[in-house]
Amino acid sequence: MTLQLPPRLALAHITKRYPGVTANDDVSLSVAPGEIHAVLGENGAGKSTLMKIIFGAVRPDAGEVHFNGAPVAIASPHDARNLGIAMVFQHFSLFDTLTVTENIALGLPPKEVGGMKQLAERIRATAARYGLPLEPNRHVHTLSVGERQRVEIVRALLARPQLLILDEPTSVLTPQAVETLFVTLRQLAEEGTSILYISHKLDEIRALCHHATVMRMGRVTGVCDPRAESAASLSRLMIGGEPPREARVTTERGPVRLAVRDLSVPRAHAFATELQQIALDVHAGEIVGIAGVSGNGQQELLAALSGEDPRGAAGSVQIDHQPVGRLDAAARRRVGLAFVPEERLGRGAVPGMSLSANTLLSHQTPPYVRGGMVSPKAAEGLAAGIISRFRVKASGPAALARSLSGGNLQKFIVGREIESGPKVLIVAQPTWGVDVGAAAQIHNEILALKATGCAVLVVSEELDELFGLCDRLHVMAKGHLSPSIPVESATREQVGLWMSGLWEGGPASERPHAATEGASHG
Repeated sequence: MTLQLPPRLALAHITKRYPGVTANDDVSLSVAPGEIHAVLGENGAGKSTLMKIIFGAVRPDAGEVHFNGAPVAIASPHDARNLGIAMVFQHFSLFDTLTVTENIALGLPPKEVGGMKQLAERIRATAARYGLPLEPNRHVHTLSVGERQRVEIVRALLARPQLLILDEPTSVLTPQAVETLFVTLRQLAEEGTSILYISHKLDEIRALCHHATVMRMGRVTGVCDPRAESAASLSRLMIGGEPPREARVTTERGPVRLAVRDLSVPRAHAFATELQQIALDVHAGEIVGIAGVSGNGQQELLAALSGEDPRGAAGSVQIDHQPVGRLDAAARRRVGLAFVPEERLGRGAVPGMSLSANTLLSHQTPPYVRGGMVSPKAAEGLAAGIISRFRVKASGPAALARSLSGGNLQKFIVGREIESGPKVLIVAQPTWGVDVGAAAQIHNEILALKATGCAVLVVSEELDELFGLCDRLHVMAKGHLSPSIPVESATREQVGLWMSGLWEGGPASERPHAATEGASHG
């Protein structure tokens, strides 16, 4: 006779209300020991709120939580960790001014920490074992989004949890890192760890998960075995219909709008990547993509192009043939640049400010600002227009940025930048953590902007996104930029090799200092 183990986690009738919205409405689900269980739903469906309730970061208004068959009241993340629950948040819970080791120590039970030196060695070993390279002594504020994601995942793995909650864990990981992570997760499940997995990548869920709970508008609308579903049927379960199709447009390529010439920028700190002789062109009416493993200079390149780091030569960055390499971010915006950073909260938006106030980060000309005076009415009108056009789920222009789900905040930030009518749009990780419907909508808006003659540069670690959206691709490796290649000529194998710097004249080739020889100028 087989002993029937109780569910690792059982939720019964969980309800959580906020002013104007019910985030979770009578939600029940069960996860068995060793089960990988997906939670599916559109942005704003209530998934992240439910995970925060399980982890003790949010208190439910009603309902019961059972862990290993016993009722529990999880009042804080500290309680959750003591029970054996670990969580990787979509929006990272890291302290910028602390090192990787210090951040991980704060997230572990005291008995798991030991000495800081020993913990740093455990971090190195665990990171290497799971293919998630980390430098334990590096300060978090110097890390890219992808590297911060690695910190969160390694911290969770070091806790040796009974239940591991992963909220969009692969959103900024490369395909190779995703495969390595999946090997790890399957191994953990075989050892008895239960995993709650939130992702908008339906192919991942079909490949990894044993069961799936589908949520819509805060309620459970179905339970299925994702291995028996197609990506299309899962999508229909999530959104209650067909996702919008991406409207490919054919446009005539115009003159060069963004030109980068021999851009070299030294390291800003010990762990930064030095940019070496970067050269690229983006024409009016085209979308150029940059692929690469996180931490190879993308963060530094974005800073140099946006004006956050104006240490390049004046002529190294040009917009419409105007040298802007020494101008700050505000001056570059005035000549037609719009920018979507990879970090939504803190860079793309101020968490504690309203959506209408956040529009002023990139709209500082009449009618929004006149003679140094802000027009709240104009800002509210702009925010309301973005909410409507981009179908942002928010209570209105007065909603705080931090109150939005990750995907809805992303739609708002992308919409804010597009509404400025830019000559050049630079966007990093455009659909990080965004559901299939919202991703298609963002892509359609970028394609429509391209059709108006805007030059678009997309930096993404999503190869599917780059292949589907872009006209040409470059790859970044070790601070160098590869030549461009038309998307129709590119293969995943070639891009994968180039990610290691293995292009002719690249940093891993026989001529390590000729990274940009032969780079396309159009």
